[in-house]
Amino acid sequence: MEQSTQPTAARQARALWLRTEPLHAVCYFDDGCRALGKALGLKGFWMGYFASRTAPLGAVEPAAATAVLGVFAPGMVARALPAAWSTAGPAHVLDERGRRAAHALRRIDPDLDRAATALLPALQGLVDDAPATARPLFAANRALCGQADPVERLWQLTTTLREFRGDAHLSVLADREFDGCEALVLTAASGRVPKETIREDRGWTEEEWAAAADRLRTRGLLDAHGGATASGLRERTRIEEETDRLAARLLRSLSPARADGLMELLEPLVRRVLAADVLPFPNPIGLPHPDAP
Repeated sequence: MEQSTQPTAARQARALWLRTEPLHAVCYFDDGCRALGKALGLKGFWMGYFASRTAPLGAVEPAAATAVLGVFAPGMVARALPAAWSTAGPAHVLDERGRRAAHALRRIDPDLDRAATALLPALQGLVDDAPATARPLFAANRALCGQADPVERLWQLTTTLREFRGDAHLSVLADREFDGCEALVLTAASGRVPKETIREDRGWTEEEWAAAADRLRTRGLLDAHGGATASGLRERTRIEEETDRLAARLLRSLSPARADGLMELLEPLVRRVLAADVLPFPNPIGLPHPDAP
């Protein structure tokens, strides 16, 4: 019985990601959200990114931030933290990120308040039911889901759900013995993120990138030209499938029919976000185009 339901659970876990990640991701691509760091007196987008992404954990140090984020070069994180906290404390950063994200979503969909209010109980139920053990970014974000503003709360709930999946994804990478740079090299070689820009976006040097590629080549995952081999493509697919399996824990409190119903409620919101062209395709977060097979 468990084997027969697992494909459905994994499919619905991926559907949940595809219908919540675009709502969360406005914080990376909307112009007003990207200006958060500058508005707080921080040095550029990336200092604002690391401060806002890790602020739920408190004034975290770079070593811990690097570990929980997983795929960023340690030096890139260290250039932003802990320096950011001397300019803007975590609480101030959190207030600003939620306000800006809600503003971005309302600009895309002026009627979002009504839809958000309808969605909040179901999304809150998923967040409340999910286990926090070994899921640090999920646990830290779950504690922040009490906003009075319905759109801010909607954004925070979708953010919390995506961090649950992100924590699970890093667990899979660690279990399959990939470090952050290796994971990115294979992802880029598989065509899931932009190969031309992802190295610099995540702060790795050319030497670090090449060394990671050499290690993957030794494992038979890359060919001599840096492309993913058949084994590499299978490995990347297994990583996604295992992430889906672990992320399916989010939906355990729902029957398949109720889970599908939640996806249907989320669908029109996500379509409006995608139609606004705020999110680029391809993108560094690996979100596929909605028309991709």
